[in-house]
Amino acid sequence: MKIAIIVGTRPEIIKMSPIIRQCEQDNIAYFILHTGQHYSYNMDRVFFEQLQLPLPHYNLDIGSGTHGTQTAKILMGIEQRLMEEQPDIVLVEGDTNTVLAGALAASKLHINVGHVEAGLRSYDRTMPEEINRILTDHCSDLLFAPTKTAYRILLHEQIPKDRIFVTGNTIVDAVYYNQELALSKHDIFEKLHLEPHHYFLLTAHRQENVDNKERFQGVLQAMKQLHDRYCLPIVYPIHPRAKKMIEHFSLDAQDITFIDPLDYLSFLQLQHHAKVIITDSGGVQEEACILHVPCVTIRDNTERPETVDVGANILAGTKPDAIVSSVETMSKKETTWENPFGDGKTSRRILQIIQEVIV
Repeated sequence: MKIAIIVGTRPEIIKMSPIIRQCEQDNIAYFILHTGQHYSYNMDRVFFEQLQLPLPHYNLDIGSGTHGTQTAKILMGIEQRLMEEQPDIVLVEGDTNTVLAGALAASKLHINVGHVEAGLRSYDRTMPEEINRILTDHCSDLLFAPTKTAYRILLHEQIPKDRIFVTGNTIVDAVYYNQELALSKHDIFEKLHLEPHHYFLLTAHRQENVDNKERFQGVLQAMKQLHDRYCLPIVYPIHPRAKKMIEHFSLDAQDITFIDPLDYLSFLQLQHHAKVIITDSGGVQEEACILHVPCVTIRDNTERPETVDVGANILAGTKPDAIVSSVETMSKKETTWENPFGDGKTSRRILQIIQEVIV
């Protein structure tokens, strides 16, 4: 059996890393195809090296573009490699254009598709990620749902029960594997002059926030209010696009400590020691929950409702008063919630299922 593991963004590399390591450990034939959806391969190389992963066998270096252009280029590149390699199954993870293109290419070549992290829904069709999730789930042969909630969503959408498996989420495997190594690093705190648990961590990158002046302004105004109230640093590893939009909209962000995007271990360390994490990222919501760090989500919905259900997260939207109030609530929260995303053995389960089902 041969497995094609397709990634295109840094979160996908992180969440697929436990599966790659498990393939190595179990001597399962596989190859990695990196589309380079968000960055060039060279910019992502540090992630492979830091996570101690073999380098990708194929690098498409697609780069940015409109959704149609980017998806089409990825689809063409993946199709060619799959025709050459003839894998038994293609694994994709999440909700990016890479995921949709990989699933479509494999499906049309009659190659089995396994969707890692299947069944997530925000029920907001204005989000391109939501379209990608739905389409990928409905053309996949094996759907690896991280939770029972995701499992029920897939059943409700009439996907056959025998194609759905509740496995947990590979992000737990990744966090558990890398946490000790991350915590041994102290240079990020020295570099940023931070004290553990005495700063807020902000991540905002989603199109519906950073491309909308009113919403992005609301987030930044909330950060000013938090800074004035708590006199604590607000650290924002800012995506180049978000930085560009702050300049484009002439937004006031003087009370925020902006830093360049971080490597995974440094960012994991910053998350672990934050007072509260404020984010619009789905993956960060999960990691905060796993690390038992209070989270405030600056969105009107979430495809990770489990984090809210266990008390690890609160939906605040982007109005300043709501964000500040939510941060105040979560900063007083007991962090004793139960992790809903599994026990850190998800990658092993996924590969066992594949070996049992794919013959």
